[in-house]
Amino acid sequence: MNELTYTYLKAREAPKREDRLGAANALGKCGGKRCALRESGCLKNAARSFQQTQGCQLYLASSIINTFINAVIVVHAPLGCASANTMAAGTTRVVQRQRDPRASGLIWVNSNLDNSDVVNGGEAKLAEAIRYADRTFRPQAILVASTCVPGIMGDDIENVIDDMQSKVSAAIVPLHCEGFRSKIMATAYDSVYHGILKTLLDKRRERKPLPLVPDEYADFREKLAVTHSVNVFNVSSMSRPDELELSRLLSACGLTVRLFPCYAHPDDFGYIEEAALNVSVCSTHDDYFGGHLEGITGTPYRNFDIPIGTKAIRHWVTGIADFFGFGEIARQICDNEETKLREALAPYRERLAGKRVYLAGGEIRALAMAEFLRDDLGMEIMTIQAYHYDQFADGLLERVEQGGERLFASGTGQPFEQTNILMKEKPDLYIGHVGINGWAGRAGFPVFPLWIVSVNYMGYSGAFEIARRLVRILKNSAFNRNLAAHIPLPYRAEWYEKDPYSYIKEGNAVGARG
Repeated sequence: MNELTYTYLKAREAPKREDRLGAANALGKCGGKRCALRESGCLKNAARSFQQTQGCQLYLASSIINTFINAVIVVHAPLGCASANTMAAGTTRVVQRQRDPRASGLIWVNSNLDNSDVVNGGEAKLAEAIRYADRTFRPQAILVASTCVPGIMGDDIENVIDDMQSKVSAAIVPLHCEGFRSKIMATAYDSVYHGILKTLLDKRRERKPLPLVPDEYADFREKLAVTHSVNVFNVSSMSRPDELELSRLLSACGLTVRLFPCYAHPDDFGYIEEAALNVSVCSTHDDYFGGHLEGITGTPYRNFDIPIGTKAIRHWVTGIADFFGFGEIARQICDNEETKLREALAPYRERLAGKRVYLAGGEIRALAMAEFLRDDLGMEIMTIQAYHYDQFADGLLERVEQGGERLFASGTGQPFEQTNILMKEKPDLYIGHVGINGWAGRAGFPVFPLWIVSVNYMGYSGAFEIARRLVRILKNSAFNRNLAAHIPLPYRAEWYEKDPYSYIKEGNAVGARG
């Protein structure tokens, strides 16, 4: 079994990614030294003497738990912490109902901590919020997200949950989302999966387990004889069109596709081990979940690059099909799809070739997008700024840097660094996540979102959709030019003359900047 089973799940909460993976989010250009620095631990303690923004773990955790159907989120926090849910509520309801017409949408309850609770503790309010959520909405699960304030106060949410579990009908899941615990936002994913693995898997229905022989993955013949099903871990930054496209490709190979964990019912986790294979779409999102599931259930876990662009799509589809012995038909499907895609992309490639791009966002998605833009569309990649950097980026980063090293950096947000580089490089296009995109738009650059909930990015149809939208955006950048002309950025002129990474402090013994 996977060693994760015997370590992290015994703890109250998931470890920081700085400790578990040596992840770093204070990295400037390091060239070939990057991997050596990470492996030596010299990036783990790198930091900034000044930083403009830092991601919130509650927000990233909410991107998963807000999708669950027939569940209520209890945000144990002051009232403002869950305010971002107001932006997600409408979208969540629509996308939930695309899967289940009975879905009620996003429901959350706030424990509403105040100044008095900071002194006296908020455990009583948490208990009341759990009781209210169960009595009012009768959900299958109540997901308790503990935030910075109760973390600082020392509220024992596990003790409250243990006491309340016998008093309510819903399964209660503890989630530690204290933002100060880690500088790596993606630790929030581990926090969510830690709670799910310890709670919802134990609620699975009673049934006779499938017979397994303790050996290599060939010993799954018994399970393969029953089903050719695969669990695809649908990351929170996937659209419904993405899911349909990936399901289409795997179904054409003869596989049955089930999507977890986003937009699942809490009870669905009790059936997760009935698939023969668990597959990642993004290692940043999934490795904690998939690795533990392999240890707990014995179901193999495969980690592939996000299927954006022909190279990554082929690797993802054929890698899954090979496991089931369907590799030949998968390659035929990919050959056919790529032939049609090249023909469809030809007029767009003519207009996009040579355009210079700045990319920012999650490390795996940003790097995969860079490979697609360069190899399939002929665009030039200037800079890639990942939210953090860890071992999962190594292979993809090496491929992206073939033929010439790109400027690769890591930092969550940090618009002052980003704007400095943009003004120096003057790219033709900026691609990044919503939020940080606004700074590039204010600087006058055309902006394309790295992900939005309604657009297809993955698979072959996603590749065409990206190209089509890029051409349309580059046709007219007047809006962004007008923003730059009328809304000045807050930085002094002398800042643009400095090294953009001059505020990065050194890690242990070696500088974090190359």
